[in-house]
Amino acid sequence: MPAKGGSASGGKPKIGQKAPAINLPDQDGKNHKLSDYKGKNVLIYFYPKDDTPGCTKQACDIRDNLPKFKKLNAVVFGISKDSVDKHKKFADKYKLPFTLLSDEDLKVLKSYGVWVKKNMMGREYMGIVRTSFLINKDSKIVKIYNNVKPPLHADQVLSDLNIVL
Repeated sequence: MPAKGGSASGGKPKIGQKAPAINLPDQDGKNHKLSDYKGKNVLIYFYPKDDTPGCTKQACDIRDNLPKFKKLNAVVFGISKDSVDKHKKFADKYKLPFTLLSDEDLKVLKSYGVWVKKNMMGREYMGIVRTSFLINKDSKIVKIYNNVKPPLHADQVLSDLNIVL
């Protein structure tokens, strides 16, 4: 399912740029700002929908590798347009010990260029393209993962954390 286009703001941010601001509620209703995590490495992964096969596989893989992320001074945020309540159910069902952020108004999804026109079986629609951003301690984007493959993603990011940060 190829994705086309980018955000209303002109597409994805680029490596070396300061990461766009984030201020979103998590699965417990607590707001998180990216700026609160300066001094830490941050993996932001954007995914289409809670409790679907690929998204569940990706979340559980990150869950299973979370101690390795913590050892590398990294925090993880999953972001989709699902509601706080849906995130809560998803996190509880799969015992996800990391933060899921709700972007129902699409502001952050658009600022990161991941809310795009998609095409499946000849039908065009707007949706989230599975993309991740690795952000360093200075809030700069150091790696962008496009069209992420869920089963391999956590290992790939952990390997890059050891190299680039």
